[in-house]
Amino acid sequence: MLAFTFPGQGSQRPGMGRPWADHESWELVAEASEVAERDVARLLLDADADELKDTRNAQLCTFVVSLMALDAVERLGVDAAYCAGHSLGEYTALVASGALALDDGVRLVSERADAMHEAGIENPGTMAAVLGLDDDMVEVACRRADHDVWVANFNAPGQVVIAGSAEGVALAGTVAKELGAKKVMPLPVSGAFHTPFMTPARDRLRKAIAEASPRDADVPVVANVDALPHDKGTEWSSLLSAQLSSPVRWKQSLLTLAGAGVTQLVELGPGGVLTGMAKRTLDNAHTSSVATPDDLDKLLELLDGGRTTVTTAIEGEHLFATERLVVSPGAGVFVPVPTAEGDRIEPGQRLGSVNGTEVRSPFGGVFQAFIAVEGERVTSRQPIAWLRTA
Repeated sequence: MLAFTFPGQGSQRPGMGRPWADHESWELVAEASEVAERDVARLLLDADADELKDTRNAQLCTFVVSLMALDAVERLGVDAAYCAGHSLGEYTALVASGALALDDGVRLVSERADAMHEAGIENPGTMAAVLGLDDDMVEVACRRADHDVWVANFNAPGQVVIAGSAEGVALAGTVAKELGAKKVMPLPVSGAFHTPFMTPARDRLRKAIAEASPRDADVPVVANVDALPHDKGTEWSSLLSAQLSSPVRWKQSLLTLAGAGVTQLVELGPGGVLTGMAKRTLDNAHTSSVATPDDLDKLLELLDGGRTTVTTAIEGEHLFATERLVVSPGAGVFVPVPTAEGDRIEPGQRLGSVNGTEVRSPFGGVFQAFIAVEGERVTSRQPIAWLRTA
C-alpha cells in the first residue's frame, strides 16, 4: 500500500516554486493567493531565505508547494491509502484526504501561522535537534535542565527535537551531550513550536477549525498527537488544536503506517526531510519524494518497481497506481455525461462539464464511478470520476 507524507515548516527554500511555474499545477498558486490575500507567487519565486523564515510565509509557501506536488501526482492517477503530515504538513494531508477543501486549508494555514507568530512574540523561544540519543534520555535531559524546555518532535531513531526558552534549550542540550548525544544542533525557527509556549494560539485556532468544519474522509490521516489514523471530521477539531502544544510523534506515525501494511512512502513537497526520516525508521519501506516536476517519472518507476517485486500477495492489496482520478478543471457546478460502470473510457473522452468547461479524461481506463454528484459545486482539482486501468 502507498501513503503520502507532507513536510512541515523548515522545508522551505528560496525559489522553490520556479520548477512548477510552467506546470499546469501552478494554477493552485493563484487560487491560494486569492484566498489568503497574499502574493504567493512572488514568495515562491523571489523571496529570500530571511523572508521565507517568517512563520507566516514559511507555512503558507510550504503548504502550497506540497499541494502542487499532490496535484501533479493525482493527475498521473496515483492515489494513496493513507496520508500523514509533519506539523504543518498535517493540514496538507487533510486537504489530500478530502477532509478539508483547498480554500479552507489555505485559510486555516494562514490563521495557524499568524497565531503561532504572535505566540512566538508573546513567549520567545527556540528549538534544537538532538542527534544520537534515545527518546527517553532526551526527555530526561529536558527534565534535568529544570527550565522551560520540552520534547517537540520525535522524528526518527536518534533524532529528537527539543524546544522552549533559549536558556532551557541550551541547558537541556548540555545535559543531552553529557548523556551521550552526538550533536545538538540549533534550528532556524522563530518560536518554540509544539510546546506549552504555543498555548496562546489555541483559542484562536479552535475558532478557525470550527469554521472550516473538517469532513469525514475515505483516506485516513495519521495524526501527530496520537500517531493513530483518523477519518472522522469531528475528531480533527481537538487533534489540530492539541497539535500546537503537543509533540509531533512522527517516528510513531511511520511505525503506525508500516503496521497498517504501507510499503511505499511518497513525500510530496519541498526538500526531502521526511524521506530521510522514513529510511532511518523503517527497514523495508520503499521511499520517494516529489519536490519538482522532474521527480514525477522517478515516482512512477518506483511504483512500477514495487509492483513487480512483490512476491507474496495480501488479500485485497493492490497498488493505487492502477487507478486514475479525473479531476475538475475549475470551480463550479458539475454536470455529468451519462456513463455506466464498466464502460471503456478513451483518452480525451468527455465525462461532463464544470461551469460550462468540459471535463475530459486525460487517460484511458474502465469507468468505475462518478465521485462528484450531479449539480454539486466542486472546486478546482477536486476528483470528478474514478477509472481503473486493470
